[in-house]
Amino acid sequence: MTQTPTQPQARAQFTVPDTHPMVMVLGSSDSLLRVIENAFPDVDIHVRGNEVSAVGDPTEVALIQRLLAEMMLVLRTGLPMTEDAVERSIAMLRADGNGGGAEAATETPAEVLTQNILSSRGRTIRPKTLNQKRYVDAIDKHTIVFGIGPAGTGKTYLAMAKAVQALQSKQVTRIILTRPAVEAGERLGFLPGTLYEKIDPYLRPLYDALHDMLDPDSIPRLMAAGTIEVAPLAYMRGRAQPVFTKVMTPDGWRPIGDLRVGDLVIGSNGEPTPVLGVYPQGEKDIYRLTAQDGSWTLCCGDHLWTVRTASDRRRDKPWRVLETKEMIGNLRAGHARRYELPLLTAPVCFPKREVPMDPYALGLLLGDGCLTGSTTPSFATKDPELVSALETALPGIKVRWKDRVNCTLNRASAPGDVITLENPVTGALRALDLLGTRSSSKFVPDEYVHNSADVRLALLQGLLDADGGPVAQDGRTCRVQYTTTSILLRDDVIALVQSLGGVAHSRRRDAEGRKPGNVNGRDVHDRHDAHVVDIRLPEGLEPFRLGRKLDAYRASGGGGRPMRFIDSIEPAGTEEAVCIQVAAEDSLYVTENYLLTHNTLNDAFIILDEAQNTSAEQMKMFLTRLGFDSKIVVTGDVTQVDLPGGTKSGLRQVQEILDDVPDVHFSRLTSQDVVRHKLVGRIVDAYQKYDDSQNGL
Repeated sequence: MTQTPTQPQARAQFTVPDTHPMVMVLGSSDSLLRVIENAFPDVDIHVRGNEVSAVGDPTEVALIQRLLAEMMLVLRTGLPMTEDAVERSIAMLRADGNGGGAEAATETPAEVLTQNILSSRGRTIRPKTLNQKRYVDAIDKHTIVFGIGPAGTGKTYLAMAKAVQALQSKQVTRIILTRPAVEAGERLGFLPGTLYEKIDPYLRPLYDALHDMLDPDSIPRLMAAGTIEVAPLAYMRGRAQPVFTKVMTPDGWRPIGDLRVGDLVIGSNGEPTPVLGVYPQGEKDIYRLTAQDGSWTLCCGDHLWTVRTASDRRRDKPWRVLETKEMIGNLRAGHARRYELPLLTAPVCFPKREVPMDPYALGLLLGDGCLTGSTTPSFATKDPELVSALETALPGIKVRWKDRVNCTLNRASAPGDVITLENPVTGALRALDLLGTRSSSKFVPDEYVHNSADVRLALLQGLLDADGGPVAQDGRTCRVQYTTTSILLRDDVIALVQSLGGVAHSRRRDAEGRKPGNVNGRDVHDRHDAHVVDIRLPEGLEPFRLGRKLDAYRASGGGGRPMRFIDSIEPAGTEEAVCIQVAAEDSLYVTENYLLTHNTLNDAFIILDEAQNTSAEQMKMFLTRLGFDSKIVVTGDVTQVDLPGGTKSGLRQVQEILDDVPDVHFSRLTSQDVVRHKLVGRIVDAYQKYDDSQNGL
């Protein structure tokens, strides 16, 4: 009779340091010891004093030794060991010992169980499994992380903890939490109650997690300030402007609805920046946002604005991003306007274009020139300096004084010239469609308005040297004032100033009832209303060339810092809307009246929960909203898709599309990472086994 050879037995002994009472190692009523004995049924484990001995299979005995060593490391940090922690430690060690590979050996149970994420009200949030730790580490290392796995694996909860941690450590300035509301087919209008009452059931898990991690009293305050935003995906995306809203491009203004991916728009630095995404939004409630200088644009209530308050400026705090609807009813701080808007940091960079007349000379003529075409072009001034500048800037022209304030711009004749040769000034004015214009109908030709910054500034200096001047103010910097009777010229001057990064505010001075002027002893009545434009240009751009005006401007300390504040936000009906995303670092682009606005989310920690219920289009829309210094975490369970039949899950598709994209990471959790009731993991496994059998696997 042959005998079965006996397995070689190994014996190991582990001594618990005196610093750790045995009850901490074995558990109350030996509860931890029983977990170990149940996990290693073929190993004899004995405890005498502070020594633990194990006899049995060498591999199992070695695992017990490693387990006790890991338990000591955890206890040394002051953290208690629980039955659940021991079970998970054993699972991690077995996975490593059963060919888990090099990756599996990089983290130990002690490293997993002692990694603190967030502490709140005496409770610390930390990963409980190896995959959870890797998920948390991936959030630290990557800009976009997908947490994919079954329910109960802590995907959303850990992401929320990392978001709160990032906010508290000032890595981000806001948290955006969103999930699709597919249970209502996103037709929330059919549900009773207010918007927040309608969406509350779908966002409740996010609220509950927030209350675990923050002081409940602080949450309403943070949400009111826009620091935390919780919204369904369908509402988060709608940061839009009406399709007819003008956006500045290198070729001039274009309706935002005409833009396509790859088109160029102007960013806050004045440089062109490409459009990365165009997202039609359907009909939306629209608001008119007006600044104190009279500039305005249209946008939806969720549209984003970069703003700061006087307090932010005094404390040198960064600009904040607020939605239009967040500012309604909160636009004043006492008698002062609360929200300052950013201005261009540099003049808009339009392509240089050839022009038929020197821009400074054209500015002078638009101010004080006679361009009717019925006589030789003339210019009215008392300043010989301007006459000399005109003659220098206009080749082929000889300036002749008619009297002490008027001079004509004659063609400089040369021997052999034909008398019918056209005056160069007249020819240039005809080419620019300015010949025949009068004081009330003059304008700046488009080829000057949309030209290089040097051309625009030179033209503005000519206009201001002719019809503008410095206005000194006691105790304040100098204001520049320009006056014209032409509405077109008024608007063009404002556009020139705004395109250079300045601000301009106009007011009308009625002709009716005004005291007449006096010229050579006779009364001169105003025939047209005058438009007075107050101007401030950025530092480094001087508004005058004429010596006496420039000296007065400098003597008053220059023009000071241009500022633009939000004055009002009012409902403006319902319009078809669209939003765009641009590649500019600050996500800003130039819209109507050179206002700066944007649609993407900078300095934000954004979590998309239940992402398996997004469509492919929604997933693309969401991911392309990523702004600079932001982080996105997308969580979901691809086995629980609730989308209508035939709609492909965006979470399933995105794994095929972005799997090899740098700085995008996919963390996959399994039933072994379920941290709810143990039965949940078994249910997940049972369903997976059933699905595999149905699919013939």
